[in-house]
Amino acid sequence: MKRSNIKLFIDRALSRSIGQQFVVMVFVLLGTLAISYMLLLPAYSKQGWAEFCFINGYDISYWLLPIYLLIDTNALNNLYMCGANSWLLVASSIVYIFGLLVCSGMLIGVITNYIDHRVKNHRDGLVHYVKSGHYVIMGYDEMVPSIITGIFEKDENADVVLLTAMDANSIREKLLRSIARDKMDQIFITYGHRMVKDYYKDVHLEKAVEVYIVGNRTRSAHDAINVECIDSIGAYLSETKAKTRLQRITCVFEDLDTYSSFKTTEIFSQIRALGIEFIPYNFYEGWARQVFVNRCYKEKNRPDETIAYPSVYGEGIGPYDKKHVHLVFIGTSNFSVACAMEAAHHLHFANFENDNSQKTRITFIEQNADQELREFATRNRHFFEIQPYLYQDIASGMKEPEVRTELVDSRLEHTGFLDVEFEFIKGDVYSLSVQNLLRTWAEDDEQHLSLFIAMADQRKNFMIGMNLPDEVYDCAVPVFIRQDRADDFVTNLRQADGNVIEYCHVKEGNLIKTARKGRYANLYPFGMDDMAYYTDETANKRAKLINYLYCHCSENHFPDQGVLDSTPTETIWEEANKAWNELSVALKWSNLYAAYSIYCKLNSLRAMSSSSLTEEDIEALAATEHNRWNVEKLLMGYRKARPEEDKYIFEQFSSDFNKTNKKKLFIHHDIRPFSDLDDIKLLDYEFSRFIPWIVQMTDN
Repeated sequence: MKRSNIKLFIDRALSRSIGQQFVVMVFVLLGTLAISYMLLLPAYSKQGWAEFCFINGYDISYWLLPIYLLIDTNALNNLYMCGANSWLLVASSIVYIFGLLVCSGMLIGVITNYIDHRVKNHRDGLVHYVKSGHYVIMGYDEMVPSIITGIFEKDENADVVLLTAMDANSIREKLLRSIARDKMDQIFITYGHRMVKDYYKDVHLEKAVEVYIVGNRTRSAHDAINVECIDSIGAYLSETKAKTRLQRITCVFEDLDTYSSFKTTEIFSQIRALGIEFIPYNFYEGWARQVFVNRCYKEKNRPDETIAYPSVYGEGIGPYDKKHVHLVFIGTSNFSVACAMEAAHHLHFANFENDNSQKTRITFIEQNADQELREFATRNRHFFEIQPYLYQDIASGMKEPEVRTELVDSRLEHTGFLDVEFEFIKGDVYSLSVQNLLRTWAEDDEQHLSLFIAMADQRKNFMIGMNLPDEVYDCAVPVFIRQDRADDFVTNLRQADGNVIEYCHVKEGNLIKTARKGRYANLYPFGMDDMAYYTDETANKRAKLINYLYCHCSENHFPDQGVLDSTPTETIWEEANKAWNELSVALKWSNLYAAYSIYCKLNSLRAMSSSSLTEEDIEALAATEHNRWNVEKLLMGYRKARPEEDKYIFEQFSSDFNKTNKKKLFIHHDIRPFSDLDDIKLLDYEFSRFIPWIVQMTDN
């Protein structure tokens, strides 16, 4: 069947853009004008057409008469009144009708349609406004409002362009739940696909300041599509002749393994070659960092306020404290694994060197603990090559956890020296044996206990959190309950029970009065979708300064304090930023983890100021820093050197060979107890000594 090409051409021209509609209207007007001349031409004579053109003393060119009849609604009446001949009247009437239809009706219709079309395109995100100095968010899911809030915290006057293929009106309604109405004028929703380069021109990607690649985390191919998007951006920017203003690309990865791989691999070298910083971001780890490092979150209804999380290590753990930190995770969801990994990175304390039994313990309670153990150990095989794990099968009646060393590499000379250990308990959280275990831990004065209920089902999380053993509530154990969307119920419940109550009981015949808060005063929500993104610019600045110190290190010593004090601050930051941009992804993350650890170190040593530390403090901090570094390297994929490749055993290894091993083979010779290190341990002392300077330089 043949198609009507003329009709198709006209319909496409009318539907594609309002400009083409105006072009069609111009052609119609020209055609109408031509027909008008043809109709009036037989009536042309000095007694007909020409006589009419002289009306009321005004000399009108008779070639303008057709136009006059088309556009002037009173022209036909004037023609009739002047006594024009019959043919002129008939022809003029036809032209007049054309004028009513085309010049009046069609023109008004096109203008009205233009207004409607413009409004519809604006609502659908098809009109583009912002051209430079803006922030671009690609894709949409429930964490986007928190990203926008973070952008406005950095720059309250920022313009945010949201590129998405979803319905713009529905997204606008969702944003209104979390974003202040007056801020909505700074958010521009644009239709487009994040993998297609043609849409990058619409949002002027090359002139943006930052790009956030979000996508939709509920889709199975989310991470693969985001990787494709990064490649497309790299290709687009490479093809763009104009110099890009883009400084940073933050990409969200849903899968923990995918995310971890991008922390150590230079997979996006094309982006780095353009001078753009690439930052991977994970929803689960982002939340874990809010709990352990930032220790706060923002309610969606009150984005200007922060709600504080309690410390999982109390008021701090000093070198001679007898308590250890114990985190218990109910379930082994992505949240549990991410929080456990983040805790292992950050929770290191000085009392471990004085008493090696004071390890930070991370416990998983799961009915399928055997399977989860194998998966977790496979992910972190080099950690468990050194550190045994604890296992207990409550379901089968096992009374005490046993230390299992089957994963420990027998070829290694030094094992079991890490200050973090993992425990896996097979059992049902609803069982009496698990409930009794929680009760015992809550009453143990030698541990800082915290519970994390992070199962996949939000309803189960809430039900478990509301029905824990009484001892958990009585001993004020922090209970973190994962919630999908809103924090309102848990937050309101905690606030309602937050008032201090006088509690009385009899002990040894005496009436004792103590102050106690309500039953649910220590319940805290976490993991809410639209409060997921939280930036820590202070930690980023500290990481840059740490790298700056290492770049100026000579013979395991940092620059003299006097030299730093005499160097202009602007010069230090200029050099620090330049060195940071040249750093590999793995070393960036290593410096970031060192920066995050400062929060815990300052709290633990109760040195909450920038004043000088004592030599005893520095000694304790240096050992703690190396313990933290050991865990960091192992969890990032490095492994301890085996005897046949260990520079501490064979002096034949040159420094160059050692450096090659570390970078390319992920082998590190310094993964060992602090006391077994050579002169490299001086760097741990130096880093600890300069913590006050780092804090002072980044204290806002």
